[in-house]
Amino acid sequence: MRNPIQLTINGVLLLAVAILYYLHFSRGAAGPATAANKPAVVMASPSLNTADSTAAPDAPTTAQPVATTAPAGSTEGKIAYVESGKMLDGYQGMKDARKAFEAKARGWEKQNQGMLATFKTAVESYQKQAPTLSAEQRAATEQKLQAQQQEVGQKQQQLQAQAQEEEAKLTQKVLESINKKVEAYGKAHGYKLILIAAPSGTIAYGQKDLDITTPVLAYLNAEYRKK
Repeated sequence: MRNPIQLTINGVLLLAVAILYYLHFSRGAAGPATAANKPAVVMASPSLNTADSTAAPDAPTTAQPVATTAPAGSTEGKIAYVESGKMLDGYQGMKDARKAFEAKARGWEKQNQGMLATFKTAVESYQKQAPTLSAEQRAATEQKLQAQQQEVGQKQQQLQAQAQEEEAKLTQKVLESINKKVEAYGKAHGYKLILIAAPSGTIAYGQKDLDITTPVLAYLNAEYRKK
């Protein structure tokens, strides 16, 4: 007759792999953070994980037309775009948010490893003692270990939910800050509209002289350092 505890430990270890994979490689689920009635900025939500943040290509990639700039000499009504990947990767506020999230993720991973180690030790101890235990003692110990296994699984789910919630919160906070700063930059420099060129594709084509990513990024970091 096969030991039911030996079977359940494999399930727990699989849960461990799942949460560790999530903590290090999950993508943010937060939606766009644009403010209502503020059409100057349309920012897509990235993941805090650095592996998910790729700079947008020089030529953005979907089939949507792009408006052109105002006539030469005009100081109002200008239209431009920024590359989201380049801007987010270079923004110090996003870098700091990622570091904060990664630090918390390491804490969650440590909790997870501790729970698994405790459970594994309990199972190994039972397996060594099992031959000397009565049927009633074995049944009672196995029931206790099964309850412990369920508790570990529940706590792992809580850690996963906590990680997802924290990443969404930090991402939302950064995007709201970026949107406000880009809006202020647009107003100060006479832009009617600033578009976002994202890897997922929001602009089919844009002249490079419409790309203001570099000055906008410099402005974002300068404002961030004022904190």
